[in-house]
Amino acid sequence: MDKMIFVNLPVTDLAKSIAFYEALGATADPVFREEGTTQMMHVSPTICVMLLTHARFSGFTDRKIPNAHETAQVLLCLSEESREVVDAQTEKAAASGGVADPNPKQDHGFMYGRSYADPDGHIWEVVWMDMDAAMSGGVEAATA
Repeated sequence: MDKMIFVNLPVTDLAKSIAFYEALGATADPVFREEGTTQMMHVSPTICVMLLTHARFSGFTDRKIPNAHETAQVLLCLSEESREVVDAQTEKAAASGGVADPNPKQDHGFMYGRSYADPDGHIWEVVWMDMDAAMSGGVEAATA
């Protein structure tokens, strides 16, 4: 079995968050959910986002839930197959209740990236990379 990742996100409005992630292509899992508090969203066969209300999220940790509109604990990043898809996903996020480009766009030739914040402020980066160019010196050229 392939290793999976489950990204647990505290959300203030579960229905709004489900609609946001569905607009970006994620699918709600009908089994892994708890009415009104939890919904697992499949981003890919191995990537799942667990949307949890603040009350439910707090059941897993005693730590304070930061306001992601003001602080950043993690930057999540998803790869895409082209620059055009990076742009399309970012614009789709903005049109669905998120914020486009809370971080600066990145264009290093071999790598292109943008970001969006979901309705709760969690930042997702969307990146395309030409692996052949990166492996043949693109990384060194971009960082020199």
